[in-house]
Amino acid sequence: MEVKVGNDSKWICMCGLSQNQPFCDGAHKKTLNEEDGKVYKYNTDGTRTEIQI
Repeated sequence: MEVKVGNDSKWICMCGLSQNQPFCDGAHKKTLNEEDGKVYKYNTDGTRTEIQI
């Protein structure tokens, strides 16, 4: 989410994956190839595991 601070833009993490909380570090790009209808857990080493519900 973009937040304007004067003339500057700051980006706030909305996915929870950023290592630079509360700011975005682009980690959300890991989610681009997720399959619809599936739930994933993202591990601290950057890998993901599909969660069986």
